[in-house]
Amino acid sequence: MDIKEIQNLIKFVAKSGANEVKLEMEDIKITIKTGSERTEVTYTQPAPIMAAPQVIQASTPQVISETPATPAPESKNDDSKYVTIKSPIIGTLYRKPAPDKPLFVEVGSTINVGDTVCIIEAMKLFNEIESEVSGTIVKVLIDDSSPVEFDQPLFLVDPS
Repeated sequence: MDIKEIQNLIKFVAKSGANEVKLEMEDIKITIKTGSERTEVTYTQPAPIMAAPQVIQASTPQVISETPATPAPESKNDDSKYVTIKSPIIGTLYRKPAPDKPLFVEVGSTINVGDTVCIIEAMKLFNEIESEVSGTIVKVLIDDSSPVEFDQPLFLVDPS
């Protein structure tokens, strides 16, 4: 893989909206991490025993704002007793089976193991996301028709 192909891959990942992409082949490992303000690439090839791996970082000179990414500690304590249903894949989340149908679940809905809580579309395939816990939905963390990432929290469930 030459530098031109790597640059094209960086542009593609930045446009896709993914936060992190890892590509591993027989002789190359590439990790591309993107954020709203910057893109970081780690490119590693097998090197001689004494040499360290190469690291290439590509970023645009921009000011990164200092905003906290974590919620307030008191809200984290309230949510600790709940089970989080997370996205198993990257895609677009839909809370309804069709535009004219009702939502799969709402705040206050009682769910059982195996109940469909939403659908995530990935590469034109619609994947039903089933609950792995029984309980009551206490919080919906994502809007309908929103992009989601792998392991992103979607719902909070009170298992009691």
